[in-house]
Amino acid sequence: MKHRPISLLPDVLISQIAAGEVVDRPASVVKELLENALDAGASEITIRIDGGGIQRICIQDNGKGIPKDELELAVMRHATSKIQSLNELESVMSLGFRGEALASIASVSQFGLSSFPAGQESAYCISNHSGSWLVEPSPASPGTTVDVQSLYFSTPARRKFLKTEQTEFFHCLDVVKRMALANPSVTWLVYRDGKLQSRFQESSWSARVFSILEPMANGASKPIEVRAADMQLHGAVGLPDAARGKGDMQFFYVNGRFVKDKLINHAVRSAYEDVLHGDKFPSFVLFLNLPANEVDVNVHPAKTEVRFRNARAVHQWVRQSIQACLAPSRAVVQLSEASGANDAGELPAPSAPTVASGNVWRSANGGASAVQVQPKSAALPFLREELADYIQAYRPLDAAPRPTQIIAQPKAVYAEPAKHTAEDVDYLGQAIAQVHGIYILALRPDGMVVVDMHAAHERVLYEQFKHALDNQQTISSQELLVPLLVQIDPRLASEVDNGQHLWEKLGFRLSLISTQEIAVRAVPTMLADQDLSALLQQWLEDLHQYGVAHVLERQRNEWLAGLACHTAVRANRKLTVPEMNALLRSMERTERSDQCNHGRPTWRHFSLSEMDKWFLRGQ
Repeated sequence: MKHRPISLLPDVLISQIAAGEVVDRPASVVKELLENALDAGASEITIRIDGGGIQRICIQDNGKGIPKDELELAVMRHATSKIQSLNELESVMSLGFRGEALASIASVSQFGLSSFPAGQESAYCISNHSGSWLVEPSPASPGTTVDVQSLYFSTPARRKFLKTEQTEFFHCLDVVKRMALANPSVTWLVYRDGKLQSRFQESSWSARVFSILEPMANGASKPIEVRAADMQLHGAVGLPDAARGKGDMQFFYVNGRFVKDKLINHAVRSAYEDVLHGDKFPSFVLFLNLPANEVDVNVHPAKTEVRFRNARAVHQWVRQSIQACLAPSRAVVQLSEASGANDAGELPAPSAPTVASGNVWRSANGGASAVQVQPKSAALPFLREELADYIQAYRPLDAAPRPTQIIAQPKAVYAEPAKHTAEDVDYLGQAIAQVHGIYILALRPDGMVVVDMHAAHERVLYEQFKHALDNQQTISSQELLVPLLVQIDPRLASEVDNGQHLWEKLGFRLSLISTQEIAVRAVPTMLADQDLSALLQQWLEDLHQYGVAHVLERQRNEWLAGLACHTAVRANRKLTVPEMNALLRSMERTERSDQCNHGRPTWRHFSLSEMDKWFLRGQ
């Protein structure tokens, strides 16, 4: 390469280089312009996209607008009204703050911006003519309109990397949906090639979620709202039964900003580990609010990644909050509390999130019809023995027999839930039969319940085993005759000394020989036959990144899940009616009893109205 002297780059080339980071496709243009519109306080935003955004992107809002004498500054690099000092940068709450989006977009397109702020006599437009900016009067409605045409006309090589117009349009629509989820008070109109494609009217937050993410409606999600110190987490998490084959319904916002953060994704995914089947992906819309100075949003050009000041604490709190929300089974809701159930037997869809003594959906008429999050100790009140003692004294179904009498009743009796109260009706009903040695059939006043007895008993035992183990002060360990020497990454050495109390509680005895080697002198009995070298490496990495020994917990749970699976009642084992009812009552007291240890559903409810439709009754 020919030697060249060092020189300053032209401003246009600098902006085009910046555009390579900020404006990598039409959807990026839409994102930057929508952030500006929201920062301007817009309550209605219209998006027009032609040719997948390559031909034209026009964003019109009714925000506060830009005064005439600031228009030229607005399209210059690093010009912004949102921050003026380092202190403001470190506590920024606006969506945009870099001051380079408009300049970058203008450098790779035919760009025009018109604005009509309140108090100004008329609107003015700024556009680029022959390399210079021209400001002139223009007809426009109050607010700001940004018109971007012929995207990448000045950098034709970039167009080669774009997909089809349809694909690019739906990327743009995805951006709009992400913004709309976080801003339900704003009305959004999306036009594609001149035709109205989508309209999201101003609404409550839950109505906005269900209008955009329909699979999360109809009882397929739970609300969550928790606070701790200065942090708040609220939103909705999809039930494990509603998990999807791809992660296209995962939305996480930090202080109103949509982010894709590895730490947060790990926290959410690990919260679902016990209840997801196979490689399914959970659905969720979550909003984390915390002080602006506790999170750094200036770590990625597109502002889609963040860095937390106390990442470990955030990770553990988010994970534990979601686990607590998912823990209560639908079976703990008493029938009298579900009097608002619809014909499909599901609870009414929420119209707005609410704060209460537990996490509840508030129904449209203001009544609470909800699953209350119960503390773990309340969910398993009947287990007090240590794990080893429990296994030794185990009987397949040790709950006391419950007097049961099933009497055939006319349909009218089952159609009047008002006659039943929480005290005399069990949510999973009363068992009447065992079907093919696999399923338990139970009757409820509003229909019937079918239970997979092995899957259900497996979950009950699994939660009992976990609870017993959690109640122990330490885990039994096994001394090694010859210490095991494990090579570790030097950056992880400090985790060995810092976590000594945790090692001992979990049955390990470790000592640091050097920054690259540790000696393992005792290990938990349950892990004696495992590959401890690989396990410790993974565990130390988890401690370093997330502040929690997630690998060991997962290993422990896998061991307990296997134990529960082999101990649970098997198919073709004949159960008496009292035994079947004992299992149903245990399910009602057990966390996560809607799924087995492998994420499969344990029970299904069929309402009378649903069964009537099978046989066309009343039609």
